[in-house]
Amino acid sequence: QVQLVESGGGSVQAGGSLRLSCAASRNTYRRYSMGWFRQAPGKEREGVAGMARDGRVTYAASVKDRFTVSKDNSDNFYLQMNSLKPEDTAMYYCAAVMGWVSTLSPLPYNYWGQGTPVTVSS
Repeated sequence: QVQLVESGGGSVQAGGSLRLSCAASRNTYRRYSMGWFRQAPGKEREGVAGMARDGRVTYAASVKDRFTVSKDNSDNFYLQMNSLKPEDTAMYYCAAVMGWVSTLSPLPYNYWGQGTPVTVSS
């Protein structure tokens, strides 16, 4: 069983930055691929960025060059978000799936955190 806990969400003005963190169960990143997803009110959940087990990274076109994923050796997974826009406002989720997965589709991911809210005001 994989447990994921997100933190770091908040309210910022457009152009600002936030860093989201996802704390995972021990050794999760050695066996699992990870992803960041978001869901705005009334919209479907969408992939933001993914990091496969082998380190390959995929970004959604809407966040490329603004968002960066990374991980450390302590089972923490991060999403650095710069140049935030009002349309980035959503609940952000960390997710995990065993194996080598780099898709931004939420379908393969079977472990999810509870989410952390991000609000960007204009």
